Amino acid sequence: MPDLASTRLAAHEMAARLRAGSVSSRELTEAHLAAAEAGNHALNAWLVIDRDAALAAAAAADARIAAARADGSAALAALHPLCGVPVGLKDLVTVSGGQCTAGSRILDGYVAPFDAHVTERLRDAGAVIAGKLNMDEFAMGSSTEHSAYGPTANPWDLERVPGGSSGGSAAAVAARHVPLAIGTDTGGSIRQPAALCGIVGLKPTYGRVSRYGIVAFASSLDQVGPLARDARDAALLLHAIAGRDRRDATSAPVPVPEELLALPASDDEAAASLRGVRLGLPREYFVAGMEPGVEARVRDAVAAFEAAGATIVDVSLPHTEYGLAAYYIVAPAEASANLARYDGVRYGHAVRGGDVLGSYLASRGTGFGPEVKRRIMLGTYALSAGYYDAYYLKAQKVRTLIKGDFDTAFAAGVDALVAPTSPFVAWPLGAKLADPVAMYLSDACTLPVNLAGLPGISVPCGLSDGLPVGLQLIGPAWSEARLLALARAYEGVTAGAPWRRLEPPGLVAIDPAGPTPARRAIALPGGHHR
Repeated sequence: MPDLASTRLAAHEMAARLRAGSVSSRELTEAHLAAAEAGNHALNAWLVIDRDAALAAAAAADARIAAARADGSAALAALHPLCGVPVGLKDLVTVSGGQCTAGSRILDGYVAPFDAHVTERLRDAGAVIAGKLNMDEFAMGSSTEHSAYGPTANPWDLERVPGGSSGGSAAAVAARHVPLAIGTDTGGSIRQPAALCGIVGLKPTYGRVSRYGIVAFASSLDQVGPLARDARDAALLLHAIAGRDRRDATSAPVPVPEELLALPASDDEAAASLRGVRLGLPREYFVAGMEPGVEARVRDAVAAFEAAGATIVDVSLPHTEYGLAAYYIVAPAEASANLARYDGVRYGHAVRGGDVLGSYLASRGTGFGPEVKRRIMLGTYALSAGYYDAYYLKAQKVRTLIKGDFDTAFAAGVDALVAPTSPFVAWPLGAKLADPVAMYLSDACTLPVNLAGLPGISVPCGLSDGLPVGLQLIGPAWSEARLLALARAYEGVTAGAPWRRLEPPGLVAIDPAGPTPARRAIALPGGHHR
């Protein structure tokens, strides 16, 4: 029987034990696979748990560690810290010979012929890829209820959403199925589910991580990033996947900071680094309708930073109010262009409807879900003759103004901005499906960062009504190491907080014979699922 206690370890703790020889990668992998297999019926976080491939990768990692140990301490130290550590992938990351559905029926049966850049990097590091994780279809959603394969549940409350679109990745990390997972963030899809599930999620600077082999939603906004249970683990995963890739024209030739491997182990040392730090508090991010408990926890976190020696500066980002409107023109427009390739001819789902046009319409009509169709229609309209200048071009101009607001704040000497991640805690399954605008508002605090191409990180900052609240830190371009250091400092400051010792209650409430998230959603008052 696998030792499930090892699933409570952080990735950096696993790395230390692997090198010390006190645990093997196979033992760690077996434990995490067992947890995922036992809990997935209740959570629906995984679309594929690839036991055979994971155990083969674990055996390879054990052999690699044994060979390095035989070669001496220098060889052992040269191994990447993720060697032998389990990782989950959002199901829009290609893995050669494996499925890649992007949460959509239109990619049913598609088998990827190559590895994504991040998959290659993880294999190079010796990480163990455990499988593919559920997501909103084509990353279009904020709750993982728009997956064609059913919704995912939040481990903190099995009748609530985990956020999205990387909800499967966030739920799997929060539920201790894997210590680390890959997500993508187009308008908050790493940070928002991280906030709702009580974990750490980092959206890197646009261009920091290659998008080669990632199913595209909106090409000028998408960015790959890590989900983890603490800042040190997120830094290790970012270090493994970041860097220039000649196959992606938007991948930047910027060195990967080695500081990512050297965040302080000591809480006191981490907390001490806050002395002299200047943090900007943007008033526009405390949006109308924000839940009082969320605002209270965020302001408590700001006070904790200040008590530890940071200076809090009120700042204004005046064009933030236009961010939601600009995003929902730019992103659907790019989605309309990117999703034109799914025609039922070359790969994936196909329905033969007589002539070529009939087959095309039938394939797309049955293959895409309602949210994807909605965004394709919005984007096509915004790009159509007579409306391009009125909508798309104007949205791009607003995007420039939003970026200018951030530039002005950082030029004034602010090291980072501190803000809420989500205005709400996790809401009940089905509660916002009938109101797309209410769903879109959940990303109001995250999507300006994508429009500006900047890095942002969400870290847990306590609970409201028993559910996690996320604190967002936003930095200038290429400042991921600095943001992770600030996140680690906040962990140090709050290390003694009682909420730090809490685990999702859903972990003990999981019944392998109980209802799935889809059945629970239907059973809720007013509940339904596509």
